[in-house]
Amino acid sequence: MSLTNGQSTVKTPTRPRVVVLGGGFAGLNAALALGDMAVDVIVIDRQNHHTFQPLLYQVAVGVLSPADISQPIRTVLRHNKNTEVLMDEVVGIDTAQQRVLLRSNAKIDYGYLIVGTGSTHSYFGNDSWAHLAPGLKTLDDAREMRRRIMLAYELAEREAAETGSHPPLNFVIVGGGPTGVELAGAIRDIASLYMREDYRRIDTTKSRVLLVEGGPHILASYPEDLQAKAVEQLQELGVEIMTGKTVTDIQPGYVVIGKAPNTERFESLVTLWAAGVQASPLGKMLGVPVNRRGAVTVDQYLNPPGLRNVFVCGDLADVTENGKPIPGVAQPAMQMGTQAAHMIEADLTGRPRKPFHYFDKGDMATIGRNRAVADVKWPFTAHWSGFLAWMSWLMVHIFFLVGFRNRILVMFQWAWTYLTLGHGTRLIMGNQNLPGWDALVPDRVPVLQGPLDLASPPDADPDEHVHPVDDTIPQRNTAKQNTAQLPNPATTASGKASA
Repeated sequence: MSLTNGQSTVKTPTRPRVVVLGGGFAGLNAALALGDMAVDVIVIDRQNHHTFQPLLYQVAVGVLSPADISQPIRTVLRHNKNTEVLMDEVVGIDTAQQRVLLRSNAKIDYGYLIVGTGSTHSYFGNDSWAHLAPGLKTLDDAREMRRRIMLAYELAEREAAETGSHPPLNFVIVGGGPTGVELAGAIRDIASLYMREDYRRIDTTKSRVLLVEGGPHILASYPEDLQAKAVEQLQELGVEIMTGKTVTDIQPGYVVIGKAPNTERFESLVTLWAAGVQASPLGKMLGVPVNRRGAVTVDQYLNPPGLRNVFVCGDLADVTENGKPIPGVAQPAMQMGTQAAHMIEADLTGRPRKPFHYFDKGDMATIGRNRAVADVKWPFTAHWSGFLAWMSWLMVHIFFLVGFRNRILVMFQWAWTYLTLGHGTRLIMGNQNLPGWDALVPDRVPVLQGPLDLASPPDADPDEHVHPVDDTIPQRNTAKQNTAQLPNPATTASGKASA
């Protein structure tokens, strides 16, 4: 077996090589289980870190920092002496030659291939919505959501200071699954509890959060009684829920819900996407059947048709058990990765493979401080909601976090935030452009000139060129922008601006 880069070939030992694509739950658990076997393992991921995705929304609302829920992949696997980690992107898979092609133009042969590259956002054919309504799959996504959410409040505070009013603090979340429910509850939580004393001109408690779900119920995979409890707890927080309606258009500053002629338009300062996912494109590279969302159809041994040495795990696998599809969440991904490793071990020792069976321990979704729902299936059966479900959710997620340091930090951060209503990690990083802002505040024209120095905050993405002022071109509305005055706080009884 060999690893080539087009110019040279590196000879490797003759024992089987297992190439693991993806450092998520499936790939990481597969690599960990392979650590004591007589194989050589190469883990390939385009990022250098593993992310604990169930807590991404806590980064998105500034409760946790990215480092709290992530670990370098090579750090997690440092004790596996038979394992190496490469940060690269797979751009091709040749199952006939048993070889993967990387973005760097290197080619890696494999004896076994474990593919666990997960899924990404699906906008149902409306990819132009992506820059207006970011989804939540990666740390970069979480940081972008955090930037937009926090920037909305900062821009509203500035507008209120300069004009005495600001656009309504409206947040629209598309999709009523666990991610959408958790985001909706968390935004209302930080607005009504954690940030209410931080601003002088705006009232964050008046933030409006609208959760839109196309199906008849939120948390569709949960039992009906827990769906009802989730609705009740969200409404207690002040979240508005709209079910049975689909978003048909997203534009800067608003979303359109419903089909003509029965459409409704809602102003939205920040729109977030939690509605659909599609499988990683690597599934189609295998040249085997995929389902509507691009997931690979596999048998009970996690093999695609005709590829006994290829295992597909996690979100990328289309697996059914007892006539029902296995959900694309962390639990089954972890179990699939471990089982794939055990099936390779069975081959090496001459034993028959054991088919994969999903051990469903239940599902949990948090809705905010002291609020959650839990469908417990192991070690007993129970439906919990409220504080008990919330505490269970905390303990389970701390237990499954990768790295002892992360568990201690997150437990301390949660305890501190809970007891003190602390500030968390509400940092704005990146540009200061909010897509919905200019549409809702059309008369505000900024000074059109380049940055003062290298430390000036960008107002556009790096690939957007900012032109300096050209004195030969008339500037719009310059009189108004140069004469804006701060209103006297004493003129209003509360000191808070109106939306």
